[in-house]
Amino acid sequence: MPEPKDFNDRMLSLGLARVAEQAAIASADLIGRGDEKAADQAAVNAMREELNKLDISGVVVIGEGERDEAPMLYIGEEVGRGGPGVDIALDPLEGTTLTALDMPNALTVIAMGPRGSMLHAPDVYMDKLAIGPGYAVDVVSLDMSPAERVEALAAAKGCTTRDITCCILDRPRHESMIAEVRKTGAGIRLITDGDVAGVMHCAETEKTGIDMYMGSGGAPEGVLAAAALKCMGGQMWGRLLFRNDDERGRAAKAGITDLNKIYARDELVTDHVIFAATGVTNGSVVEGIKRSPGWIETETILMRSKTGSVRRMQYRNPFEHKI
Repeated sequence: MPEPKDFNDRMLSLGLARVAEQAAIASADLIGRGDEKAADQAAVNAMREELNKLDISGVVVIGEGERDEAPMLYIGEEVGRGGPGVDIALDPLEGTTLTALDMPNALTVIAMGPRGSMLHAPDVYMDKLAIGPGYAVDVVSLDMSPAERVEALAAAKGCTTRDITCCILDRPRHESMIAEVRKTGAGIRLITDGDVAGVMHCAETEKTGIDMYMGSGGAPEGVLAAAALKCMGGQMWGRLLFRNDDERGRAAKAGITDLNKIYARDELVTDHVIFAATGVTNGSVVEGIKRSPGWIETETILMRSKTGSVRRMQYRNPFEHKI
């Protein structure tokens, strides 16, 4: 690749939106068809093709897995035609099960920043906690119990715990957390998949009704969620969770030495980034793909942390017109 130039987020942002759009469009025929792998592969192929049209010298730092696990968009893969050196975090289809079953909040997601701007999170679990903008730093923390978090956020918001709603992944490992939160009187919105969207909900409480996200999920998705909150506003913390020596080895390979570190949002994403997500199925963040005779429509949210700009873009394209 040619010598990298400086990162210009404004010039690259529309190209990034197109990457997310084309990945979503590619998965449209698989919505509700029950085939998770086919839907994911279609999105991966389209995202890779579009990334290789951009004038960047990109490296995938959050991707589909290690090279031997993912033939395309693997961690360390180089993409682009040459240009500024950038790190890329992506999930070509965040919510493969949601897409296969036509359930809400499936997205195509991608973030881009200068080299070294995003934590190279290994493919392990991460304990996550997020709230929206407008609160003092460290109103809540990962060291608090779930009940203490709810009580602290309610005090900061000036309301009762019954006015707080938390978003949590519906998993057996979260049963005790769910029970504890419910004892405070707070509401819970359980989601089956898609915790990037779950975290993003916190930044738009008036629209989504979600005040806080908590629970464990994929660490790569945690970095993507942090990139979104860096653009939208809000606070987030993450702590890597390790179940065995293999996972600890993955952390070492990624250059992580402090296995107990709690990462704040700006440690997960250290520099200005751009973020794009296109709806595949209908959701609270963006609308899903709509089809009519001869046409396909998408909605994309495009954000830049440098300016705090948040754009919602509608794209209408004839089926037969391949751009």
